[in-house]
Amino acid sequence: RIVFQGSPFHAFMPFFLPYIRMNNIADEILKAIKYAIDRQKIKCDRTYKTIIKEVTDKGYVVLDRTGSERTVKCCIPGIELKARQFVWVKEPLGEIQNLHIVGVIEK
Repeated sequence: RIVFQGSPFHAFMPFFLPYIRMNNIADEILKAIKYAIDRQKIKCDRTYKTIIKEVTDKGYVVLDRTGSERTVKCCIPGIELKARQFVWVKEPLGEIQNLHIVGVIEK
């Protein structure tokens, strides 16, 4: 609790209290919305940065957003990727089984 007794702000306390409370309420609402979005299965594309762990005959082994290894294809024509290279991967409509490489961060 903030106490402004004996300070020049004491007279303005009734004005500041609703503002302080509204900021806290707004922060809590935003936190609740973020939590709901993170926990819901939303049908939207997710793009995130990851690393190529190894290159195999079937494709590139990368880490998905949960930390699991996945073998994926690259949709960039004519590019040769190597292990330990950072890339952007995309989950179309949030479907992890359709994960693929869409960009290169470091060559």
